[in-house]
Amino acid sequence: MDVLIVGAGDVGRWFGDLVDGPPAFADVNPEQAEAAAEAAGPRARAVELDGDESFGLVCVAVPLSVATTVIEAQASRAQQGIVDLTGAMADPLATMAQVAPARERVSFHPLFAPEHAPGRVAVSTSAGGPATDRVRRWLEDAGNTLVDVAPEVHDEAMETVQGRAHAAILAFALAADDVPDGLETPVYEEIRALVERVTGGTPGVYADIQATFGGADEVAAAAQRLAESDSDEFAALYEDAGG
Repeated sequence: MDVLIVGAGDVGRWFGDLVDGPPAFADVNPEQAEAAAEAAGPRARAVELDGDESFGLVCVAVPLSVATTVIEAQASRAQQGIVDLTGAMADPLATMAQVAPARERVSFHPLFAPEHAPGRVAVSTSAGGPATDRVRRWLEDAGNTLVDVAPEVHDEAMETVQGRAHAAILAFALAADDVPDGLETPVYEEIRALVERVTGGTPGVYADIQATFGGADEVAAAAQRLAESDSDEFAALYEDAGG
């Protein structure tokens, strides 16, 4: 099955390594598509983003902010199925159903950055079939664990798993002062490690997550509750936090 990967960034390249044949790459930056194809092997190739060549499977691996727009533009190139790796599920799947109702449609969300693969991959199936079943096998063969989930359940979970978690980590980093060596506690060291992991990524990715799932307002409100609490109220909040 020939595969077109729309989006030649880290996630698109990661997916290209899983495909059991030479993929084609398309990207708003043609040079990035060329580089991804070169890295994927001699038979991989770059194609025009606005071309009309069709493929058995189209995989959309673009930022959240442009996911539905790209799906709308690229769905007609899919002969059998269209999937996405954008990080949200409800809106991409709804768009696929509108523009590709006769195609297989599945949303996959790797719950890790590509450099930390393999790991868990959330899967929401709108219309499955042999093409998207192959994608599932590629992911499993690479050591990933698939977690089937309804799109609305996934997106609601990401409000906490990504939006609030990332906001809390970044807020700590912005609020923290430098401390002398040797005065670190285990909790502080663990949080600093999380800060380094998050800030070692791409700012636009985290901005898109905040724009899609929110989180910063909720974290700020919780911090304000702590700041304004007396000892009894703090104790109650502490117990709630331990849940």
